[in-house]
Amino acid sequence: MKYQSRKRAFILLADGTIFHGKVVGDNEGTAFGEVCFNTGMTGYQEIFTDPSYFGQLMVTTNAHIGNYGTNENEVESDSVKIAGLICKNFSYNYSRDDADASLEDFLAKSNLFAISDVDTRALVSYIRDNGAMNAVISTDVDNIAKLKEELADFPSMEGLELSSKVSTKEPYFYGDENATYKIAALDIGIKKNILRNLAKRGAFIKVFPYNSTFEELKSWNPDAYFISNGPGDPEPLTQAIATAKDIIATDAPLFGICLGHQVIALANGVSTYKMHNGHRGINHPIKNLLTGKGEITSQNHGFAINREETEAHSELEITHVHLNDQTVAGIRMKNKNVFSVQYHPEASPGPHDAEYLFDQFFENIAKSSKKAVSI
Repeated sequence: MKYQSRKRAFILLADGTIFHGKVVGDNEGTAFGEVCFNTGMTGYQEIFTDPSYFGQLMVTTNAHIGNYGTNENEVESDSVKIAGLICKNFSYNYSRDDADASLEDFLAKSNLFAISDVDTRALVSYIRDNGAMNAVISTDVDNIAKLKEELADFPSMEGLELSSKVSTKEPYFYGDENATYKIAALDIGIKKNILRNLAKRGAFIKVFPYNSTFEELKSWNPDAYFISNGPGDPEPLTQAIATAKDIIATDAPLFGICLGHQVIALANGVSTYKMHNGHRGINHPIKNLLTGKGEITSQNHGFAINREETEAHSELEITHVHLNDQTVAGIRMKNKNVFSVQYHPEASPGPHDAEYLFDQFFENIAKSSKKAVSI
């Protein structure tokens, strides 16, 4: 077996609890972040490269990670975004015709520290009971006291602005410049598959940095606007919230996903809050209140919008709810061309039940611009 004498490693949670494991490969290292877990059975490469996971230590609940290798086309951004990986069984060998590298090589290329042989069932159960919290993973077993001190000073995810860490620095274009529609996308942590879904429906997209003003987006003369997913607490995104307010005031078509959904809520005066342990997985049940139909969805968020404030808001309507805990999963404005969802209709990984939301966005654009919809 490869790496038979791997170094000991551990997970130290902010409350002092320790879980033990072994380092992946023959590395040594330490990584800090908020510990969270994803229940998906597949899609680990997409998860690791999702900007929404920036700064988080990812616990994978599937028992085997790495068994189907990696493929350079199965990424959601240009680099790994998680702070570290925690898993049960790490597969150094892989079996898939489409794979072009092992997960071990992929992580090594990304300088990502990972530990395995962890009792992930016990760890996830602990997080579910005690909530998401900061943690450190390390091979430095002789300096736990020092790591405790460093962990105590590590910033909490609550109040943390992270979009600036993952957003594009300069505007860029995506799609066919001769497409039917032009969409200005505010990148607060955008996934590539969102851009693919917009482009294949007939959009040419200009992607703007997280702190772009409405005037900057409007100067491109787009037919519609989009606010992306992303990491961290939405409340510090004051410029994105201001930009959303200005877009809403024009009654232009606007669609928001995940963090973008929270930004649109904040632009309407609805507050957000940090959840106990968030929703992260590819089998979350949603009910569409407009149609009565259920959806199985891909989700990744640690914050949510206040339901009571949303219900009391004269201009907002709740369109979707999460069936596990009744949190708000979607809203629309009653007198504006604006809607958003807390989950990921682009999936990747995950089911495609919610792809219709992109079609709905383009129908809104068609009605607004009076152009023929291209779906």
